[in-house]
Amino acid sequence: MSFPTEYKYVIIGAGIHGLSTAYHLAMELKNKKAGSGKDILVVDKGAIGAGASGIACGVIRNNYYQPAMRELMAHSVALWEEDAEGYGYHPVGYMQISPECMHADVADIYKQQNEIGYESVFIEGKKDCLKYMRDKIFHDWQAKNITSVLHEKKGGYAHNTRSLYRLADKAEAEGVRILTGVEVTGFVTDNNAVTAVETRRGNIECDWVIMGAGPWAKSFWDMLDLPKEIDTKGEDGKIRSLPMWTYWCLVEGTLGVPPDYAMNNEGKMPPVIHIDTDAPLYSSEDGSLITNELWGIYYKPDFNFGGVQGGAAPYIVEGDVKVDPYGIDSPDFTVTPEFVHMWTSALAHCQKRYEGKHHLYKNEPSGGIGAFTPDNFPIFDVMKQNCYMILDSNHGYKMIGVGKLVAKEILGEQQELLKPFRFDRYIRGELHPVSNSPFPWS
Repeated sequence: MSFPTEYKYVIIGAGIHGLSTAYHLAMELKNKKAGSGKDILVVDKGAIGAGASGIACGVIRNNYYQPAMRELMAHSVALWEEDAEGYGYHPVGYMQISPECMHADVADIYKQQNEIGYESVFIEGKKDCLKYMRDKIFHDWQAKNITSVLHEKKGGYAHNTRSLYRLADKAEAEGVRILTGVEVTGFVTDNNAVTAVETRRGNIECDWVIMGAGPWAKSFWDMLDLPKEIDTKGEDGKIRSLPMWTYWCLVEGTLGVPPDYAMNNEGKMPPVIHIDTDAPLYSSEDGSLITNELWGIYYKPDFNFGGVQGGAAPYIVEGDVKVDPYGIDSPDFTVTPEFVHMWTSALAHCQKRYEGKHHLYKNEPSGGIGAFTPDNFPIFDVMKQNCYMILDSNHGYKMIGVGKLVAKEILGEQQELLKPFRFDRYIRGELHPVSNSPFPWS
């Protein structure tokens, strides 16, 4: 098949956003009798799932302090549930386990989850939290300084490769063409509109460009000559100039025990565990103090990664960042001895079964580099008149429903769930509230 020179819709990125948008746009065009999937081309310089979507931890959750994020995630969870088997989605639930300094924030999340009909259970107080965790989840639970447990009954995690290829199959069944190994190098513009996508194999003329490029967001932002710094209105009414992009290193890893080793009291898949605590963390190797400040980890048994997979809070990457097909300079970029020491010790802090298991840690491509916006939350908006940018600020993989909403917006139907994530929120000072979590995306 020859290389295309013209398509009505060109989607950049064959990850969760690009593939979801392609499939749902094809369905919208068919339902509205405004075209078909044959009008849509997806290009990716690597392969399907070669970027961040392919090595994400796969967690699906609604644990957000920000109301707009909770509503958007409730929409996405519903889409995961529509084809759970096809996507390899495990609806095991999700737990936010927290210390007193986060108690009020988590209580507010629980209250607002109930208001939108998202089922969860909230346990308060050290004694009751410990009892709930030991009786309902893990008999060997032993984490300290926990005063609240928010147990989301929905959510869980999904198998990365399976979900992405399921979306690709659905899109191609509707006539969408997916071209891999095609690197985008720039754009042809006229009167502030994109008229063609430049690639190493030639130009592709188009009416619309949709970008779902994950950690490569800044590269395409720069290709469009968009601002490197933006004006942001603070709570005090003052305007400040902030860098548009910041890179965070997302530290994740896998403990090489059989996934069955991590099952719950009933021998079944447990919820995804996310714990934040201000209890001192001591080494499971030599008993030394690792930190006495607020720390957090998340983990779950995962047959895709072949062990217990999870991570800890990310850190800002200074200087120039090269983003390769794994989203990092190399698979070892995120994995330092300090992270391995901390994460395996944190597992042992949480559950007795992980004591003395630090030597079983194994390096797997996971985590990577995330391109974060000024407030660490997504931007979903049109730039250059006809370029729809899905800038997920590393909230991406779980948001399978964003593509469905974007497809409707491209065809002229503004979506209320996406309005809080417009680019002009910065100059308007309409930023999302910030919680006390140590994680920038919470």
